Amino acid sequence: MTNKDALIQPERGQKAITIHLVDKNGFEAWLKGLSAQQRAAVEAQKFKGGGYETAIVPDGDGWFAAGGVADTASLSSWCMARLAEVLPAGTYRLANGETGKALHGWQTAQYRFTRYKPNKDEEGPRILLTKDVKAIDPALAEARAVMLVRDLVNTPAEDMGPAALEAEAETLAKEHGARLSVIKGDRLESEFPMVHAVGRAASRHHAPRLIEIIWGNEKAPRLSLVGKGVCFDSGGLDIKPPSGMLLMKKDMGGAAHVLALAGLVMSAGLNVRLQVLVPAVENAISGNAFRPGDVLKSRQGLTVEIGNTDAEGRLILADALTLASESEPDLILDFATLTGAARVALGPDLPALMARRDETARDLLDAGRAVDDEVWRLPLHQPYADMLKSEVADVGNSPDSGFAGASVAGLFLDKFVGAKADGTPIDWAHFDTFAWRPANRPGRPKGGEALGLRAAWHMLKARYG
Repeated sequence: MTNKDALIQPERGQKAITIHLVDKNGFEAWLKGLSAQQRAAVEAQKFKGGGYETAIVPDGDGWFAAGGVADTASLSSWCMARLAEVLPAGTYRLANGETGKALHGWQTAQYRFTRYKPNKDEEGPRILLTKDVKAIDPALAEARAVMLVRDLVNTPAEDMGPAALEAEAETLAKEHGARLSVIKGDRLESEFPMVHAVGRAASRHHAPRLIEIIWGNEKAPRLSLVGKGVCFDSGGLDIKPPSGMLLMKKDMGGAAHVLALAGLVMSAGLNVRLQVLVPAVENAISGNAFRPGDVLKSRQGLTVEIGNTDAEGRLILADALTLASESEPDLILDFATLTGAARVALGPDLPALMARRDETARDLLDAGRAVDDEVWRLPLHQPYADMLKSEVADVGNSPDSGFAGASVAGLFLDKFVGAKADGTPIDWAHFDTFAWRPANRPGRPKGGEALGLRAAWHMLKARYG
């Protein structure tokens, strides 16, 4: 599935094809430096230095490539991605300057999901040379994490159910010498009752479970990563229409994000005691499916009235967040494909971020902007918690009002994130991410996508590195 080749390699004077990056402001000066034959070739390809424009320019017995970028002085993650998509297989180097953030898009542009349909026409890798040797390993690791998210999300539910997520977690744990534990069956029902309730209608092949990975120095600050692992969401008895169900293989996108993020944390050896929690379920329909109007007891002890069985992600996250809180971590981050309301508000590109602390939110926002993985903060406006009131239980899972759906879902989760022994609220941030790209863009093909992953990673590196 994922291309694991080292698409970034150190510059050692190897034979390579040159790439000239040109922006509109410098286009005329660049053009004047070319021969008449070269200018004619550039003109024939209608290349003018616009973003993502490409051209092949003859140069003696060979050729060089030209790529249009917004600003040659400040390269983005995606500015060379189109070149990596369209150039012939081979080895390339920049004519001037450093590759910088463009290392990321160069790799992600060459991602292919081939598990079910091998790409027989693929020529081979496009390798980019860089003089910034220290940037290579981090860039490779980051791109592989993104491509892991894509692989997991793109895989259909039959092959990426709770058991398959467990297998992915096991592989990750073994790779880094971490401890894996999995709770299911009667113990799951007793200790994580809402995870069990949501997943109990699935077949034995897709039985629910709580997956936990523990890694790192016991004396280091504790970091908990929690990911929504709804491997398929039919909507339950409040069944989705066919159009709403079509992409529900991606409803485990939160789990994919935290597994990939955990891999980055462990590979880099951050100074943390890492806990990864994935409540993995299929929200299916059968005679024992949980029902609208049911009242479920949570791990924390709060009772939850079910207003809508399609608001199931917050239920399984609630039990997992309760467990994460019990060890009083320094920070909890959760990722979830949680609400359509976040997508209506922010579209497919921007994950909604909710956080208890302004400082944590600011660090995540700043990190996202710096690496072209922006997130957008939405409020945890406490008066909206009134929308979650229930006449028969401590809280309802789905308000009657259609207002502020993303924030209200965040406020539901907030009820299950605890405080430390001294009463200080635990530092917690929630990503409501789409985990999907609805259309092709350079470096970002249609399909499963990591959105918010790099923002979180660079924030964690700054905090614990």
